Amino acid sequence: MSFKIYTKTGDKGETSLIGGVRVLKSHMRIESYGTIDELNSYLGIIKDLSTDQHRQELLYEIQDRLFTIGSVLASDPEKSKMKIPDLHDEDIALLEKEIDKMNETLPELKSFILPGGNLVASHCHVARCICRRAERMVVLLQSSSAVPDMIVIYLNRLSDYLFVLSRQIVFENKGEEVAWRPRI
Repeated sequence: MSFKIYTKTGDKGETSLIGGVRVLKSHMRIESYGTIDELNSYLGIIKDLSTDQHRQELLYEIQDRLFTIGSVLASDPEKSKMKIPDLHDEDIALLEKEIDKMNETLPELKSFILPGGNLVASHCHVARCICRRAERMVVLLQSSSAVPDMIVIYLNRLSDYLFVLSRQIVFENKGEEVAWRPRI
């Protein structure tokens, strides 16, 4: 059985949340999970460019968690009766473990660094920025609607992971981090 991708129900600038509530496509909930989707797509690029199997598997798992987050954000917390997957403390612990493992081999960070040093590392920096934007949007949404704190924590830790991953990739490829030297 197949279904059509287009439904025409959004042609007037509205869409449905899980639970059936119609909202404008500019609604903060839509902006939030749309940014999560953008981040997830960008992680697909990083995963596809990676040659490290462990990294690919971890990025796949992170993408799965982002779908979980998207599902939560796409739900009307007051109207949806649907069982939605959720995040767990272990999801955050996994990111922290990976960050700690990479930091064991990386040189000590003594200043801000400019994004770059390697194409994949640069993609990590873009993904980190998208992740930070998603985090800001979710925090804003949280000020007016129910959003689990775990989502904000996960996004915060994911942006940290992406930063350290960018450094790790530069290090593995014997690239050079460029320290930011402010003009005085």
